[in-house]
Amino acid sequence: MPALTDTNAPVRPTVWIGLLPALVVCLAAPAFFVLRITWLGWALLALGMLLAWLLRGQLDGRGSAEASDAPADPHAAGAVARRPSLVRDLSLIAIGMLIVSVIPLKAELDNWAMVRFTLALGGAVLVPYLISRYVYRDYAIRFPWRGGGRWTTFQWTWLVVVLALGWLILPFYFITSGVYTNWPVVNTPELIARLFVGVGAVGIWDELFFICTVFVLLRRHFPMAVANVLQAIVFVSFLWELGYQAWGPLLTIPFAVLQGFIFLKTRSLAYVVTVHLLFDAVVFLVLVHAHNPGMLDGLFLV
Repeated sequence: MPALTDTNAPVRPTVWIGLLPALVVCLAAPAFFVLRITWLGWALLALGMLLAWLLRGQLDGRGSAEASDAPADPHAAGAVARRPSLVRDLSLIAIGMLIVSVIPLKAELDNWAMVRFTLALGGAVLVPYLISRYVYRDYAIRFPWRGGGRWTTFQWTWLVVVLALGWLILPFYFITSGVYTNWPVVNTPELIARLFVGVGAVGIWDELFFICTVFVLLRRHFPMAVANVLQAIVFVSFLWELGYQAWGPLLTIPFAVLQGFIFLKTRSLAYVVTVHLLFDAVVFLVLVHAHNPGMLDGLFLV
């Protein structure tokens, strides 16, 4: 199965008027997760959805924002293809963000915090998926694990590059900026194990929600670059509250954009998850190193 690229993807004429409600909905993410003004996030989601609803006639009339996408899930018996709807797709993104916004995203490792994260983050992926599949019946959200088949030499090389870049950049970022203190002290085997599980689980969730849900839904209506920038707004805002602060956006913005680009080229959830987990493995080691001077001396340059 060939990788889906911009050159062989279905052509979707752009309706730029649809960009306004999409941008307003995505701007709710910095309201929720950066400014932490909940009412502002609610207001932006409501405004974005209202704009999408009011503009639906113009979007439908011009036939662009609702250009046909891939057919419904071919494995679903009786599935009927539906034209993409900006109102429906933005509602799925809004629902996911609302679910995430109900919990504080400060990194914690106690039992209740891990249950809280599991329920909220899991719900933010599962609920939009179930609504898309069983309520809207447009099968807009999918999780293509293997995508385009075997990984290329370039893809294997990129994994090595990701490890090298993480090893060079992440210790300097976390330690010199002091943002490692946004994560709890891990000075026992149990806490270190919990940190390992938490970092990996959130990394996998990032790809399920920001890429396979937010990016894919936006890509049904906008060119790759536009959809990628919009999903990066949501992605980076979440990472900010999680702890990637100070000059962290200089790292998280290109990372979010690259993950969207890689997924579009490979259509492989397995690959973008592997990239993310390799990066997060370095994050985990840096956090252990920063909280336990002397434990991993010699592994990093800082």
